[in-house]
Amino acid sequence: MMAEQERPPRLRKPSWLRRKLPTGPVYEQVRSLIKSGALHTVCQEAKCPNQWECFSSRTATFLIMGSRCTRRCRFCAVEHGPLEPPDPQEPAKVADAAKALGLRYVVVTSVTRDDLPDGGASVFAATIRAIRGRIPDGQVEVLIPDFQGDAEALRTVVEARPDVLNHNLETVPRLYPAVRPEAEYQRSLKLLSRAKALDCSLPTKSGLMLGLGESSEEIRDSLQDLLAAGCRLLTLGQYLQPSTHHLPVERFVPPDEFARWRDIALEMGFSQVASGPFVRSSYHARDLYLHA
Repeated sequence: MMAEQERPPRLRKPSWLRRKLPTGPVYEQVRSLIKSGALHTVCQEAKCPNQWECFSSRTATFLIMGSRCTRRCRFCAVEHGPLEPPDPQEPAKVADAAKALGLRYVVVTSVTRDDLPDGGASVFAATIRAIRGRIPDGQVEVLIPDFQGDAEALRTVVEARPDVLNHNLETVPRLYPAVRPEAEYQRSLKLLSRAKALDCSLPTKSGLMLGLGESSEEIRDSLQDLLAAGCRLLTLGQYLQPSTHHLPVERFVPPDEFARWRDIALEMGFSQVASGPFVRSSYHARDLYLHA
């Protein structure tokens, strides 16, 4: 590991990335509900900068199958370590929490579980069914891992009929060895293509982090790859370094540049685009879906 004195200095956050953190009784109520249910959220585990805003608005992205991941992506704050078997009661617990929060649009993601035979696809399917049982008129978006390219695992999730299937590219192909060393760019694209082949009516969604050293041409190429894979919902956000042990930020992208990328992506053929410094995969996910 790079010695402390050899680490490059962290870039100072610009003014547009500084914000007041909304807290209060609603925020505490949501946090308490998640804790009492022994649940996890990607908001907390991945140190999402929108956690306080979303909790205060009674929204959260549920993180299933534990809080530890089998992979060591160099951009992600989710911990790596000893894994426990999935809790068989977790789908029901997530559904109960979503009901208690009064959610009508529920986003579910997971850690990557390469240790499980189906990568956890059956747990996603069970969670979708449990939420539908508790909130019959609700919508469910899933943000899934790549299941190591397992086509049957993907089929299991698609046949549970989520309203949106999300899988992030995260970055451009040149940066995969540094950013996502255990993932494959083409495997992620193939997953999105297969999802559309399994159900052409299923909206698919993906996202990129900017600020890792990608070029404008590389961003355009990746957007074109997503369109070719049938993806029409897109998120673009600023990469933020979770700790000194993660990849440094190469550049802070100004808000007006994010706005230009939104216009470019819409012109290229995406139906809905969320693009901004604080945008994350599930940020205002319901709005993106409803206006698709």
